[in-house]
Amino acid sequence: MRRPIVISSGNELIRVFPERIVYISSDGNYSTMILHDKTEHLFTMNLSHFQKLIEEQLEEEASIFIRIGKSLIINRSYIYKINISKQLLVLSDIILNGSFMLNASKEALKQLKLLIENEETGNYETKRRR
Repeated sequence: MRRPIVISSGNELIRVFPERIVYISSDGNYSTMILHDKTEHLFTMNLSHFQKLIEEQLEEEASIFIRIGKSLIINRSYIYKINISKQLLVLSDIILNGSFMLNASKEALKQLKLLIENEETGNYETKRRR
């Protein structure tokens, strides 16, 4: 079942489906949500609060999002390229006209790469057994 995330703060309410969110970046007590059409929404909440909001509203479906370091939450569906040596993460998909290039620490990208590799290997093994 598709459920939107509802974010309410001050005089504004935003309702957005998770698959439209490419990533959420944080700078201190402010978080910016970037949508697939490059629309940006600024919120006065830190990334931990945003992560908790996502987990509470989406429950098990929240696993579509991955926290990367202290300042990023990304939608795993958009992961296109991880370059650890350049500290570069490229988010894109076939529908997007363009891509999003983000910087992240080497350690955060190593962990992300390992997570994705393990998931893909696990998925492959599960499919082979059927």
